[in-house]
Amino acid sequence: MGYVAIKGGGRAIEGSHAAVEALRTAEGDAGSPLSLSAIEHQLRLLTSRVVSEGGLYHPRLAALAIKQMQGDTLEAAFALRAYRSTKPRLLETPVQDSSKMRLIRRISSAFKDIPGGQMLGPTYDYALRLMRLELADESPEAFRSVASRFLRQRPAADLPDSFPKVLDALRAEGLVPPLAARSPQAFDITREPLVFPVPRSAALATMARAETGSLLAIAYSNMRGYGDVHPTIAELRVGYLPVLLPHPVTGEPVEAGEVLMTECEVVAMYEGGGKNAPPLFTLGYGACFGHNEVKAIAMAILDRALQKGMRDGPANPSEDPEFVLLHVDGVDSMGFASHYKMPHYVTFQSDMDRLRTTQSKAARSRTVATKGVKA
Repeated sequence: MGYVAIKGGGRAIEGSHAAVEALRTAEGDAGSPLSLSAIEHQLRLLTSRVVSEGGLYHPRLAALAIKQMQGDTLEAAFALRAYRSTKPRLLETPVQDSSKMRLIRRISSAFKDIPGGQMLGPTYDYALRLMRLELADESPEAFRSVASRFLRQRPAADLPDSFPKVLDALRAEGLVPPLAARSPQAFDITREPLVFPVPRSAALATMARAETGSLLAIAYSNMRGYGDVHPTIAELRVGYLPVLLPHPVTGEPVEAGEVLMTECEVVAMYEGGGKNAPPLFTLGYGACFGHNEVKAIAMAILDRALQKGMRDGPANPSEDPEFVLLHVDGVDSMGFASHYKMPHYVTFQSDMDRLRTTQSKAARSRTVATKGVKA
């Protein structure tokens, strides 16, 4: 591909940047500038999506990216991921135990009663999708009173530090496969290219920072379009996972902080075992930064589909690791689509020359054919 040099490009680009800022800060109803705290907390689901797709757990920087990119999640994730690439990697954590999450939400579709109980937590699942028009003119006083009123009206609850996993009960009954042995080193998608076939850890890492809509679309094709697949959510968790790091002196694990994450484990149709193995339910797992339940569910469905595809061969696109993993990254997909906006003068001129030549040859052929018919 070739590009053609143009004059005045630098001034035009500076002008486009100024236009973007002018639209962001236009007088009138634009009001005061959005604070990062307001974006992080009032648009918490948007922030969760950006930290997940950006692959960096830093809600405040995610809020800054959202503000800078005026709410474009793909561009915000791009900026966050680019920022992450400039920072040194200091160390890696050991495997973290998600059963130690400080939960704010925990449900299961598989059972009415689960050990520790269902915890609905913050969710829109049971609300009507009706516009709350009163929010269009929300007073600061009413806004600030919501949280305090909620806390006053809720009795103190004696919650345990952690909750048991629902799959543990199914595993104890022998209905799901035993825990697989952990690989000594997880695949690092930021350091190694995806050369297929890839291990499951590579697929999970790729989907963990994939674009939510892409995951959902391909998972939906698995649920609806191809085969009788209707997974059941064994457990969906949203909460804060303590991050444990080895102490620099003692080597003992100490809590360095916590990250908000969503985790989903699904159970799907059972499969027959071999001569010496009983039939078992199949499993899928999904986990991502932030509060993003749709993404975690879609990821768990695709994890189950990809495991089947890698074992038996893909029966449809959603079971093909190469198709799925190379098409769910939003930053990669957006970059490829956006590159078409770049100058392609030379290649398009070549296309036009070929088309004109082809049309000319076709016209001459029609003329010869017409003369032959008259003769």
